[in-house]
Amino acid sequence: MKKVFVVYATDNVGTAVLEPIQTGDHVGCNGERSDLEVIALDDIAYGHKIALMDIAAGDTVLKYGLSIGSASHDIKEGEHVHAHNVESNRGRGDLADRGAVTAE
Repeated sequence: MKKVFVVYATDNVGTAVLEPIQTGDHVGCNGERSDLEVIALDDIAYGHKIALMDIAAGDTVLKYGLSIGSASHDIKEGEHVHAHNVESNRGRGDLADRGAVTAE
């Protein structure tokens, strides 16, 4: 089984840091969400993200405990998550803190 890395349990995407993932691969998680397994619906290049659960259009995409943007349309569990389906909030002061996890 291929593995993606998940830093925070609240993350809804995992990152392919060991190897690329091919459509149909069973994908597990290392890190905080080691309990999840999804089936890849798309090829995921090294360093790219896969949805660990369904993400509705407009919902915050969380990676490393931080908001990296909003889903520009519905994203299914197992889909490739990248610029084609996420509107970035990086550099946007009005959105950058939305959905961020804060250390306590």
